[in-house]
Amino acid sequence: MRRVSELSDGAVRMGAGTLYGTLNRLVDDGLIVETTDRRHRDGGERRRYYELTASGRTAALGELSRLTALVSRVGQHLAGGAPA
Repeated sequence: MRRVSELSDGAVRMGAGTLYGTLNRLVDDGLIVETTDRRHRDGGERRRYYELTASGRTAALGELSRLTALVSRVGQHLAGGAPA
């Protein structure tokens, strides 16, 4: 949750249920893989790490392209002075 907030400069904050539900779906879809750090820190729980698969990277790049095009179209629309 901390990393999501860091990557978005604080613009996105996710609750544990939303984050882990999303991560589980991405694992099930083969877009990410989960690894666990077996070293316990201060007797706490194991830490989980997630990494994009090749399919996940392809999907992320496709989504980036789609969102970039959307933002560009909205920017053009707003620059033209038309109501949003």
